[in-house]
Amino acid sequence: MKLEFRDSFVDKLNQQVAYIAEDKPSVARKFKAKLIQSLKLLTSQPYKNRRSIYFEDDQIRDFIFKGYAIVNKIDERRQMISVLALINHERNIGVNLQSE
Repeated sequence: MKLEFRDSFVDKLNQQVAYIAEDKPSVARKFKAKLIQSLKLLTSQPYKNRRSIYFEDDQIRDFIFKGYAIVNKIDERRQMISVLALINHERNIGVNLQSE
């Protein structure tokens, strides 16, 4: 399977990285690199993570990374995993998932 990052995810990731970088730029870079590296592992085991708590759909999964929920959708037909959102409940960072 291939991996695609939706704009909604990229925007929220960049916001979070900028927030972390205010205090610790090197930690922010490592956070982003490790997250992307971990997400790439989904291509070999797309159903490894829990079914999303936000949707009643087995194709939508929540990948948990350091307290963040990364919502992704598996499309078997296209052989694609779409990374939709980064949700951080502490800072109220997320997206309106109903619009995806």
